[in-house]
Amino acid sequence: MKTETTHSPRKQPRALVASLAMVLGLGASALWPLHAGASLALAQKYSCVACHQPATKVVGPSWKDIGAKYGDGKGTAAQLAASIKAGSSGKWGAMPMPPQAQVPDADLQALAQWLLDGAK
Repeated sequence: MKTETTHSPRKQPRALVASLAMVLGLGASALWPLHAGASLALAQKYSCVACHQPATKVVGPSWKDIGAKYGDGKGTAAQLAASIKAGSSGKWGAMPMPPQAQVPDADLQALAQWLLDGAK
């Protein structure tokens, strides 16, 4: 004789949603401490370090100076990411920043937020 198990259709979606929420929550909390390291890695990957350093002006302003100018609510990560992507001229002196359109938007956003957070 074949036995069938019936499950309440209401319980399955709730259990699935709860499981998914737990997995996503654990994943986000596990990745969050890597944010700073990942952003430094992104700065190296896209050669930002050729023109920018943590505390000293090289070709462009230091990460500290960028954070001071745009941090503390003076700018948003989206605005800074757009500026990095489009490039700029005259914001920091005579040397223009070339557009960084090859950098994916998600990486630009991560770099911009990292700068606003003090590049820590």
